[in-house]
Amino acid sequence: MAKRSRSKSSGSSSRSASGSTATAPGEVGPRQPCPCGSGKRYKACHGAPGGGQVFVKRPFEGFASECDIVALRELVPAATAPLTLTEEYGGRTVKLCTLLPMAAPAMVRDSGEIWLGLQVQHGFGDPARDLAAVLLKALDAEPGVIGLTEAPAPGPRLQDVVVDGPLEVSVREGFEFWVEDMDESSELAAALEQADGAAAPTARLTGVTAAYWTRMGAKEHLRWVMPEPEDALLTALARLHVKGDDVIVPDARLVGMFRAHGLLAPVWDLPVGTGPEPLEEAAVAFKEKLDAALADDAELTQEERSARSGLANRQVTIR
Repeated sequence: MAKRSRSKSSGSSSRSASGSTATAPGEVGPRQPCPCGSGKRYKACHGAPGGGQVFVKRPFEGFASECDIVALRELVPAATAPLTLTEEYGGRTVKLCTLLPMAAPAMVRDSGEIWLGLQVQHGFGDPARDLAAVLLKALDAEPGVIGLTEAPAPGPRLQDVVVDGPLEVSVREGFEFWVEDMDESSELAAALEQADGAAAPTARLTGVTAAYWTRMGAKEHLRWVMPEPEDALLTALARLHVKGDDVIVPDARLVGMFRAHGLLAPVWDLPVGTGPEPLEEAAVAFKEKLDAALADDAELTQEERSARSGLANRQVTIR
């Protein structure tokens, strides 16, 4: 959790000879990048008044499907998965969605079914707490949109209110599921058409966890959210790169990686026309090589260190 910048009193801060404020180990300085990944300085983001009381680097840690949740929140346009509440919170099933109309945090449908949205416009530092807060609001709400306009008070997180287990993810071609239980109207049709137009074709691989093929325009990619610690994963990928074993399919290329919610998601450019099917066996074979590289504790060679540095420089932080 990020700490607020220390006060200017002599008892809580120190200054170097140059006059800049020193920070304790693990503390975020006011002029340093905010660890939430916003790109702003800490003093202008979570360190600012009202900028957020908490920051959780890995909010979905502990979930069996942590990697899929991160993928659905950050990478996948249209998908759903059922979540079951614990008995303490009623034991009912709700629908987890990548995106809801107007990026709503949650909706109570006319049928009484609750839909929970992952891709939202707010950010209060701990998405797992935010999701639990809006979900609990929806339990007693009338049909309609359930919002979250301010940081929720301390309370349970999503890990505390739902039964853990592998997610049964259904990747959708578009957002038709928004209106499956509603009468057709021109207004809904227009909104649906606009949303569908922004949804890139996507498929989830079945042989490995949290790997998603997608096509954007004429380009195809594989984006794979991985649970391993960043340092270990970079080292393993560097070993594979030097051996030429980081190629998923012929002519594919590992071009970089996203960093989201404390996890890395390597990204491969794929030859046009690859599609998801040829990636199934190839991804399983790659995972075996990656596991072997992760278990290798030998010192990196100069070539491997250079490859690791190159990979580290090709990271983009999403959250």
